[in-house]
Amino acid sequence: MNDRLTRRTALSRLLRLGALLSPGVLSSVAAACARQRSDQATLDQVLRRTDELALADEPLGEVVGSIGRMFLGTPYVPHTLEVEGPEHLVVNLQEMDCLSFVESTLALARCVKRGRSTMEAFRSELQQLRYRNGIIDGYPSRLHYFTEWVQDNVRKGILRDLTSALGGTPRTRPIEYMSTHPEAYRQLTDEAFLERIREMEKRLSATPRAVIPQASVPAILEELHTGDILGLSSTVPGLDIAHTGLAVRMNGVLRLLHASLSQGAVVLSRGSVADYLQDQPKQDGCIVARPREPGESPANSR
Repeated sequence: MNDRLTRRTALSRLLRLGALLSPGVLSSVAAACARQRSDQATLDQVLRRTDELALADEPLGEVVGSIGRMFLGTPYVPHTLEVEGPEHLVVNLQEMDCLSFVESTLALARCVKRGRSTMEAFRSELQQLRYRNGIIDGYPSRLHYFTEWVQDNVRKGILRDLTSALGGTPRTRPIEYMSTHPEAYRQLTDEAFLERIREMEKRLSATPRAVIPQASVPAILEELHTGDILGLSSTVPGLDIAHTGLAVRMNGVLRLLHASLSQGAVVLSRGSVADYLQDQPKQDGCIVARPREPGESPANSR
């Protein structure tokens, strides 16, 4: 009798659970599981290739450039981090926007240099790059503005900001695009989140920062290395950086490796970084950050 009741109770619970899970929910769960399998396969493929090329023995910048080129042709999808539900670490190696491409490439390169080859290690590196102090604390804790992304990762010892040393000039225009366009961000219907974003923008606007003017970019290209991270500054009021990518030197030309909206994929610029920037009417300069070797002393970071 008790055994029949137990089986009956279990069956009843399964039926109720099935009723709660609509076809749409089941489809979403299946899609998420499929993407996780695809991401794991991509991770394994990239790390096998880095082993074949013995990239762990190369400078970090070269590792970044080599891994970045492995993603050539990966589809560009805007807002890849803007998913439903509470803020959580989004991993997507199948589709990329310009910043998620940079983050994923650098996180993978750091895994290679550290000798770590698991998805858990990759997720840890990615979270450290993407969130203020590496801690997820709701939507405002993500490093939304590239200026702060660089500053925070400089503080964490992951990057060195070379912009001022390369002739960058002070940029004082306020950073306030998110708070002045809250309708563009579904999470900012939460007034508490919006207030935290305003506070972050005030701090960021008050922090000294520099940009290398477009006219000066050709003169600094010889100073840049493969794997340097570039942020192309925006002329849109309230916005700091319009686009991001990686510097890659090929046949003596420093080109931009980036996830391109106009071309719909990860691509290499046809000409130099300076040529690319010249063709962008709403971009007027750049900032440059160089990844530091894991464990590198700041005194040896150039």
